[in-house]
Amino acid sequence: MTIAILRMMKICILLCLCLLYVSGCATVPKDAAGSQAHYVDPGQKSEVYGVGIDSQDIISITDEMIRDMLSNPFWSDSETLPKVIIDSKYFKNESSTRINKKMITDRLRVELNKTARGKMIFIGREYLNMILKEAELKQLGLMGQDKAMDEIRIYEADYRLGGRISTRDAINPKTGAFSRYHQLLFDMIDLKTGAIVWSNGYNFKKTAQEDIIYR
Repeated sequence: MTIAILRMMKICILLCLCLLYVSGCATVPKDAAGSQAHYVDPGQKSEVYGVGIDSQDIISITDEMIRDMLSNPFWSDSETLPKVIIDSKYFKNESSTRINKKMITDRLRVELNKTARGKMIFIGREYLNMILKEAELKQLGLMGQDKAMDEIRIYEADYRLGGRISTRDAINPKTGAFSRYHQLLFDMIDLKTGAIVWSNGYNFKKTAQEDIIYR
């Protein structure tokens, strides 16, 4: 009886060891450490890309818009420095691509500001609440007053950026391959007349067997 019990115990121990071994092999990946993070050129296509708008697309789009915008004569025809608003408020994403619009308009504004070299005045309308809060604190007497800065003067803008992102998708149900055509439209609007003083577009198409997940 004792020998039989010992044999059963040995069998149970062996079975447990086998289960632990199989479970460990199934759950531990071959490369448990993973790959180390490394820098890549945002202007070049990386190993992770899909049919959406990637970093190299944002750089190419904004660079082309800046060159074309600065070559337009309506900037130089103005007797005073044009006051411009470039933000994402009126830049709509009507596409199937998930994208933070500010990544496009922010880079466009920053690079245009550097390239224009004082030929334009850029107005940060999204910071209006910050300016009004500062004026409110001064009116309440909570801050030291400088007679030269008693009045808050907010610039009236001459032009503002508008536009939209549109896409058209095509899917092959047999192969699972799909493509996405992007159309990005940029308009500069005269805020006194509503006229479109500058307009340009950027188009591209991508195809893939499987798309990546954009976040």
